[in-house]
Amino acid sequence: MERLDGRVAFVTGVARGQGRSHALRLAEEGADIIGVDLPLDITTTHYPMAVEDDLAETAELIAKTGRRAHLRQADVRDLRALRTVIDSGVVAFGRLDIVVVNAGIFSLGAALDLDEQVWQDVIDVNLTGAWHTVKAATGHIRAGGRGGSIIFTASAAALLPPPGIAHYNAAKAGVNALMKTLAVELGPEYIRVNSVNPGNVDTAMIDNETTRRLFMPELEHPTKQDAEKPDSAYVRVNAIPIPWLESIDISNLVVFLASDQSRYLTGAAIPIDAGYVLKKA
Repeated sequence: MERLDGRVAFVTGVARGQGRSHALRLAEEGADIIGVDLPLDITTTHYPMAVEDDLAETAELIAKTGRRAHLRQADVRDLRALRTVIDSGVVAFGRLDIVVVNAGIFSLGAALDLDEQVWQDVIDVNLTGAWHTVKAATGHIRAGGRGGSIIFTASAAALLPPPGIAHYNAAKAGVNALMKTLAVELGPEYIRVNSVNPGNVDTAMIDNETTRRLFMPELEHPTKQDAEKPDSAYVRVNAIPIPWLESIDISNLVVFLASDQSRYLTGAAIPIDAGYVLKKA
């Protein structure tokens, strides 16, 4: 028997990266998956978003685990669209137990130099989108009367904000504040609310030349191989000398937080960052 047999999880940003990894690990542990992603570029980011084929591939990978997938295109900035997908998924699968609030975007810029649209896109997706997700989904967990688990993806940048990404830091700090408020409000119904706070993770958000230049401005065209060198800035920021985590490292924590093994853990902003916050504090 797997840890999540018979349960249903809703995952945002499910088409690739951490979202796909989380969905697959939850499915491997027995959960059916409802999920959304937006296969459309957001022009203020410096890396491409997922595409329709990514969403289809995630559905195929979930099916290979033996679990069911109800994946649809939707923008977390659109509350009505989220409700439509979640409602139809619950009709198909009969319940909702777990919500993984994962969708997010990233862009760069000094705080006072940020274009207003750059600021707004990050706040709208990363913070308002997180609120939309729990607003649309939590009623279904309540209706089940069994309790449940809500897991936000925040960031180590919310715990120790670095320069150059003020809008991202602010949005993710807001996610942690939202998480703690919900943990208190939903605790009496045995709905636990926590956040994972990753350091750098090897996804498209990090694995691109523009982000690498943030860490290695001395190099004109820094490569992934440059970032992996033992003396690179990526490695030096962490207590454990690695450049980044893999998505699966975060997913394993998500599964733990979704399962009964963490049944009395709520309101926790958990760093999973190779010691970034500890070393930099």
